[in-house]
Amino acid sequence: MGTYTYQPVNAGLVCDPEPDGGHVVSLVLYPGPERDGLPTAASTGVSRLANGRYAFTLPDGLPDGRYWAVATFMPSQGATPVTDRTVRLDLPVGGALLASPEEVADELGLPLPLSANQREAFRTDIAKAQADVSAYLGRPIIPRPQLLRAVAPLFGYDLSDARAWPAVAYDDITTVLNYSPTTDGRYDVRLLVGLHAAEEEPIVRYVVAHAAEMARNRPGGGNGERRVSSVSAEGQSVSYDAAPSAGQAGALPALESLVPYRRAIYRTVARVPVAPWPYGGTRRYRRW
Repeated sequence: MGTYTYQPVNAGLVCDPEPDGGHVVSLVLYPGPERDGLPTAASTGVSRLANGRYAFTLPDGLPDGRYWAVATFMPSQGATPVTDRTVRLDLPVGGALLASPEEVADELGLPLPLSANQREAFRTDIAKAQADVSAYLGRPIIPRPQLLRAVAPLFGYDLSDARAWPAVAYDDITTVLNYSPTTDGRYDVRLLVGLHAAEEEPIVRYVVAHAAEMARNRPGGGNGERRVSSVSAEGQSVSYDAAPSAGQAGALPALESLVPYRRAIYRTVARVPVAPWPYGGTRRYRRW
């Protein structure tokens, strides 16, 4: 049994129905992009996460692959239900990969469904691209859980704010998953510490693009084709269109585009030299 995390969007704006008296109703999975006919599965078991997202419980036994889904929610109390027909779900969900083999196949223009061999090869390419990103950023790109037991929050912060809790790593991104009170007025808190790269579109875009490029350049792989610009009369030579240069439209994203995600390194600032006493005031005691 897996879960799918969904973020409701209404009229181009991200919304959180539950605090406004609304609720997320259902998620229905279909086998094709037309999203009609007999559905493959449906899920009405949904729970609200701490950050305003909603987790659907998926049925057991669904085969791996892509499903086209329809999500229904009420933005607020008494509002007209909204039907979202833009959801695509690739199974299995979760795991240590930021993208799915189906996303790589989309980049390559390959038809779905994928064979088992294709899926495993694309998973390997995705893992290699993620390793390159992690090495460049100098940090893991999958956050790790942390549990704080019987801790007291700091005054003045909301309990869903990570700054309210004595986290171990203050120099990294910390997200509060949930908190529960104990008998003595303290709390048990579950945190995620680290960069949650699966929610960062530039990182996912880089991983998918470069996993597809690795698959395209694999000898004898047959994974996608480059555009042919000319072929000789005898077919003995073939010329291909040049790939766009870095920075041009359609070019592969460069590692430098991920600079904002590198962890900030804190260093002690060197003291500025001052004039000797009595002009610079470097002695411990002063007369003024």
